[in-house]
Amino acid sequence: MSDITTDYLIVGAGAVGLAFADTLIDEDSDCHITIVDRHARPGGHWNDAYSFVALHQPSATYGVNSLELCTDRVDTEGHNAAMYPLARHAEILAYYDRVMREKLLPSGRVTYLPLTDYRGGADGVHSLRGILSGAEQSVAVRRKLVDATWFQTSVPATHTPSFAVAPGTRRAIPGDLPGLWLEAANPPQHFVILGGGKTAMDTAVWLIEAGVAPDRIDWVRPRDSWMFNRRQLQPAHAGLEGLVEFQLALVESATAAANGRAMCHLLETRGVMLRIDPAVEPAMFHFAVISEGEVALMQQITRVHRQGRVTAIEPDAILFGEERVPVPPGTLFIDCTATAVPFSARSDTRPFFDGDTITLQLVQTPFVPYSAALAAFLEVHFDTDEERNPLCNPAPLTDCPDTYPYAVMANLLSGAMLSANPKTESFNSRSRLHPTGPEIARLKAERSPRLASLAKVGEAIRANLPGVIKLGMAAKALHESRHET
Repeated sequence: MSDITTDYLIVGAGAVGLAFADTLIDEDSDCHITIVDRHARPGGHWNDAYSFVALHQPSATYGVNSLELCTDRVDTEGHNAAMYPLARHAEILAYYDRVMREKLLPSGRVTYLPLTDYRGGADGVHSLRGILSGAEQSVAVRRKLVDATWFQTSVPATHTPSFAVAPGTRRAIPGDLPGLWLEAANPPQHFVILGGGKTAMDTAVWLIEAGVAPDRIDWVRPRDSWMFNRRQLQPAHAGLEGLVEFQLALVESATAAANGRAMCHLLETRGVMLRIDPAVEPAMFHFAVISEGEVALMQQITRVHRQGRVTAIEPDAILFGEERVPVPPGTLFIDCTATAVPFSARSDTRPFFDGDTITLQLVQTPFVPYSAALAAFLEVHFDTDEERNPLCNPAPLTDCPDTYPYAVMANLLSGAMLSANPKTESFNSRSRLHPTGPEIARLKAERSPRLASLAKVGEAIRANLPGVIKLGMAAKALHESRHET
């Protein structure tokens, strides 16, 4: 006999699992959910993130459908001034705790098991083990197992460095930086940022805003990155036309470009894409969103190393294979080399719905919470996997400029399919997590004259669709070949 009986067993209490659970509870009034997670509190990888991390994009479309993450206001200072707020680490953790304590658990239909490891299962019976207690439990699942761990999100605190660290070397992760005041008697004299992704960018901005002179910072940046301009991605209620123009810029640039890199350059001329160094061709694109103010701060750091990946660090040197680059005494190396989503997970897609298992992935890139919430809606309102899966083909998580057009194409085709289905179109019109659905629905209800101009843009987007598909298919072939090697 099983210790617990439930309808759905969700593995993971992070952004993915909780977005699914929140929508499932609202759409199915009879189901019972059990959520199991290794962390001590809700929030998934946010529990392990550095304390100064914030969302890249405005908070308006992050979290769960039923609860707003941030108050609806505009920031008045800092590098996000004149734009809508970005929830910070403490806010995000408090938010997910509130979702659990004020929404899910009070429903009487959710069992939450923190500090618990999922051990596997078959034939509807699954095993759990308490991480601290060691106690074993079994769960009988009447309906489905929901895997909310596909993204395998890695952060510096859970990452093992791939380079050697010589004895006596001062190495830190970003989460250690706010605690440097405890070392006031022996503060670092110099800093070396290792990595070129968004974590490294956040670290560079944090150091400069904390008062570190840019000439005291070295930055090992093997690859530069393209980034979306946050100013173009404000919430729909404040800038719907801007979001539609953003979409138009994507399709027109795809139609005019010979490849993904050329497309990114065209988007740069339209203010959609940003890069740190105009003289360097970015080889990376991980859907990071950033402000022009942050770029201006990062451009102050001129001691940039692009020799490749670091093989070792020593108290007074960085090693790139046989090349040894001296650094000043008292240097602190800040390891920002964790990959948010492992390369293998970018290609290891599977059907969302497969019998008694739901694997939560992306329906549209990079809208993680929306994709999970939509999957819950599909589970409740469609009867078979054959009906559900065509509406949620796993979207590609591309990682470089050359393959990015594949994601653009997939998103456009997915959006068209979901809009054509009355049920999913209705869901999008009321989903807080959808970037434009609720605002467009409001304008339709008001018969707003703004719809006429939006319709013209929609026609232009449709006219450019053949060009998007042509470039997207070429990028798809490249994406698939890269993951086969």
